[in-house]
Amino acid sequence: MLMAWLVLLALLFTAEVRAADAGAGRAKAKMCAACHGLDGLSKVADAPNLAGNGELYLARQLQAFRSGERKHPQMSVIAAGLSDDDIANLAAWYSAIKVSVELPQ
Repeated sequence: MLMAWLVLLALLFTAEVRAADAGAGRAKAKMCAACHGLDGLSKVADAPNLAGNGELYLARQLQAFRSGERKHPQMSVIAAGLSDDDIANLAAWYSAIKVSVELPQ
């Protein structure tokens, strides 16, 4: 029974993720570009890089700013105006950006 619930939850969660539109997220990300960059790489010292972060993580952080659970002077105001679709689309866009890492020798 527990396994059936886990499978059901996984299917529902996956369906929600697939519904996001990375193209719409890219368009919406123009308002994020001054701090986070359209490429998801931070343009200012106190803004994190978003590129390559997990879609669920990014969506959860935006939801937390929107609800007031997480607070930041700019992000709380910006996130308050985001719909659920906006959040899903932004998360899809930034998570789809490929980041490569080169370790020092």
